Amino acid sequence: MKAGIFWGLAAGLAVTFCSANAATVPAYKLSKVVQIGVPDRWDYLHYDAPSKRVYIAHGAELSVINGDTGALIGVVTGMPGGTHGIAISHATNQGFTDDGEAGEAVAFNLKTLAVEKRIKAAPDADGIFFDHKTDTVYVIDGDSGVLTAINPRTDRVIATVHVGTKLEFGVSGENGFAYVNAVKKHEIIRFNTHTNRVDARWLMPHCESPRGLAIDIASHRLFSTCGNGVMVVMNADNGAVMHEFPIGKGSDAARFDPNTHIAFSSNFDGTLSRVQEITPDKFVALSPVRTELGARTMTLNPQTGRIYLVTATIHVNLKASPTDYRHRYEIAPGSVRVLFLDPAQH
Repeated sequence: MKAGIFWGLAAGLAVTFCSANAATVPAYKLSKVVQIGVPDRWDYLHYDAPSKRVYIAHGAELSVINGDTGALIGVVTGMPGGTHGIAISHATNQGFTDDGEAGEAVAFNLKTLAVEKRIKAAPDADGIFFDHKTDTVYVIDGDSGVLTAINPRTDRVIATVHVGTKLEFGVSGENGFAYVNAVKKHEIIRFNTHTNRVDARWLMPHCESPRGLAIDIASHRLFSTCGNGVMVVMNADNGAVMHEFPIGKGSDAARFDPNTHIAFSSNFDGTLSRVQEITPDKFVALSPVRTELGARTMTLNPQTGRIYLVTATIHVNLKASPTDYRHRYEIAPGSVRVLFLDPAQH
């Protein structure tokens, strides 16, 4: 995931919001704002249920806060090339993040938050996820088009999955398969986590620049968010595109709530788009939730439904071209913060 923002418009898609299940669809209210300050850059967030911690990729460091109270637990430092993703291995008392420019995975102690080992991955380490089925950490090396598989018990690279195209985000199906978005080819790549070989490439014809990716593990459904303002729902078993829905502008992350069966897209334009799975074959768009400008990445507590987003105070230069992202948006120094959104029944 890059710091730059890709704007797009959903073309030819009608927006229809569902109200039939209003009684079971929660509203969301901002319950807490946690200031984490500098650096003035951020990327992915990760909620770890066993520890109730939220990890935030935060420039050259990783900020760790209590997911209930918002209290700062500590900071993992030492990633001057920028950190992007997070994976947790409780069996080895380790967390994993990345040093993007160095092309390294960084293993740290969950208790002390001290860096214990740096593991060579590939240029542009740009995301991480954990596969519990095989007890493997996967580092997504975006520009290199490879995934680096690491055994957390030995802190060694055990395989390299060569995809051959620029990659973005990945998720595990926890069934022997994992999935990753391929940016330029508008694809979802499936690979076998036992053999570490690609076994399927599924096209998303109307998805430009795939960004976020979420999965309903129970029903084997994937939710890919796209730079042109579209969410694609795909069958994770055969790659069939089932539905396409309009979403907000500047999506950079997606999550699925297994309790409400809602897939979320967090968007730079200050909206949280929602699609609800009524059955594994029926999906409806829900009205978006208003967040804040810049809140393009998110994570979710599956037990409570609390959503965490990160943003900052962003000033808009109206004199700059809408497509001149470098000069149109300016972040107020030290204003980076985490938003807590809690569900509330209507």
